[in-house]
Amino acid sequence: MKNSNNNFYANYLTVIMIFVGISGCFSVLFGAWFAHAGVNMPNEVQSRLAHALQYQFFHTLALFSVAIFLQLLTRKHYAAKVINLLYLSASFFIVGILLFSGVLYIKTFFDFTTIGKVVPFGGISFALGWLCISWAGINRTVHNSSTDQDRL
Repeated sequence: MKNSNNNFYANYLTVIMIFVGISGCFSVLFGAWFAHAGVNMPNEVQSRLAHALQYQFFHTLALFSVAIFLQLLTRKHYAAKVINLLYLSASFFIVGILLFSGVLYIKTFFDFTTIGKVVPFGGISFALGWLCISWAGINRTVHNSSTDQDRL
């Protein structure tokens, strides 16, 4: 059973890294396009796209940081609770990027305004991701040890 969990985590970490790469690439390319073509857009549209891009970029970097911590903490045999909280945080960041930034892009480019009601769930997802990191920090002792030396 433990081996199947390790395979799941390894596969999910791969998915996270692929998502980080694609989201980061999109952020850079879309940001470059927006810097040139966005100047001709109405101010409301510029503001909406700038917010979507900014939140996507920052949370892609946060997701990348979580992936790095997962690699490091897994090697140090941290408690499963900490690892699970970081994977949950990564999941919330992915959902947040898709629901917040992705929906703002769709709403803007396809004039699909009713989908905008989903955007707050993306923001809530971002907040939950940050709270999971905080909770993981509170519980960050190494598995089978309670000394302060074993903290990261």
